[in-house]
Amino acid sequence: MRRTPLALLTVTAALLLSLTGCTDDGTSGGSSTSPSPTGATEETVTINEDTPWALGGTLTIPAGARPPYPSVVLVQGSGPSDRDETVYGNKPFKDIAEHLTSQGIAVLRFDKRTYTYSRQIAADITSITVEEETIQDAVAAADRLRADPRMDPDRVFLLGHSLGGMLAPRIDAEGGSFAGLVIMAGSPRSLSEIIVDQTTDAVAALPPEQKALGQAQLDGLVAQLDALRTMSDDDAKQVVIGGASGYYFTEMDQHPAADYLAGSTTPLLILQGDKDFQVSPTADFGAYQTMLADRPDVTFKLYPGLNHLFMTSTTGTVDEYKTPSHVDTTVLHDIASWILGG
Repeated sequence: MRRTPLALLTVTAALLLSLTGCTDDGTSGGSSTSPSPTGATEETVTINEDTPWALGGTLTIPAGARPPYPSVVLVQGSGPSDRDETVYGNKPFKDIAEHLTSQGIAVLRFDKRTYTYSRQIAADITSITVEEETIQDAVAAADRLRADPRMDPDRVFLLGHSLGGMLAPRIDAEGGSFAGLVIMAGSPRSLSEIIVDQTTDAVAALPPEQKALGQAQLDGLVAQLDALRTMSDDDAKQVVIGGASGYYFTEMDQHPAADYLAGSTTPLLILQGDKDFQVSPTADFGAYQTMLADRPDVTFKLYPGLNHLFMTSTTGTVDEYKTPSHVDTTVLHDIASWILGG
């Protein structure tokens, strides 16, 4: 199916901080338990309880395993996302949580702040950064696990996907203090670079009659991002790029992912699908390999035939996300094995 340049570039913009998917503000409150299909116990919990940003979450407790459990916080990619990181009919975080819990690992996943409080955040879009969108809540989730007497406080891990993976070392440094980080389809490059590359690829795939308009939109995006480099923070807050303020990009540029990696001694498992059209197996996964080649506590895994969601790639486009699928079983096994070996 052909898409107009505007619709195609909107796919790239959606990888940022899209605030169009409004949900009910607030959480279910309190906690409850129920059995999961795998026999594990699912507890409905609240992150940031008694704060203005309380978030609903699910904590899965292994069946048959003895505490204290190793545990994992799951951190989604960009945009408003529920606790399952739902993309059309796909629920990658649900797949991951169910498998890890079946292997004796407790898993905490929660709705993002931009999902639960989209209206409030949209009203203050000029100042929101990844601190408010992701980092603060991930640290709070880790603190909640350590405070749970059933969990081993020395074996709390973080698994971040896409932007969540990109931010994982920063979350670790800003209070996460994890036993290890699993980075799925992340990048040590700047978000600006990634967005430009994604949009360039999108324009290249357009039919000839749409390329001129697509190129004009790409040129405008590049100009906006370039202009941010000389703007003050206050000026950047007045610019809107892909549903986020320019300050969202500026703040990330002031905290390069590569710097956090360079200063980290936390063990890493870095995973990438070789059919990922959103994050490059060469420019992004390859950059991790180059940067961390001398670290014996870093494990790299490249999976043939898998896309950005670590599901089997069929079309190599965003359209394949519309077909319900599941995270590849080899990926799930590798994650569980690495955590249990850590």
